[in-house]
Amino acid sequence: MVERSRALQGEVEAGLRHVAGGSSDPAAATAVWRGEALGTLLWSLELIELPPYDRPFETAAVVRAGLTGARLRDAQDVDAERQSARLWHWRARTTVLQAAGEVELPPPYATFDQLIAATAMRGFEQELLPAPMRGDFPAYGKVYRHLSPEQLHEADAIAAERHHALNWLCGLGESWDDVPLDT
Repeated sequence: MVERSRALQGEVEAGLRHVAGGSSDPAAATAVWRGEALGTLLWSLELIELPPYDRPFETAAVVRAGLTGARLRDAQDVDAERQSARLWHWRARTTVLQAAGEVELPPPYATFDQLIAATAMRGFEQELLPAPMRGDFPAYGKVYRHLSPEQLHEADAIAAERHHALNWLCGLGESWDDVPLDT
């Protein structure tokens, strides 16, 4: 895991240089967002704290983070965080599916709001999510369904990258580049 963290530090640092140099290459932006995966691995190595899912890691700080003294967190803590990341990623994807209007809801839910409220409460009861806000996940100091397009994009990127790192860490997928992100 330390080796994967070092490799990600290099990728993220290169992405930051490209973006700072004015690059509009989507690959550079993707590399910068990998800072969320890197931060998550650093958290799992007990080197930094994990911010809430509506606040990204400070990218420059995770790139500069030392790897000395790394010690893997307890497997139960890592798995609980993986479940939390999966729920946040599910919430981001649900927003997209709801907007597309092409998804049949599972019984007994008649609306997306009912499904989201039940999931938010169940996640809270399992200590995987913060307390729901008006039947939804709380993010950016408001109800998730009221996020701006920019906030939705950021929340989705944070959740997806953290979910990726934690699934990889828990042994899901053949390699770093082949990690399932089922929600």
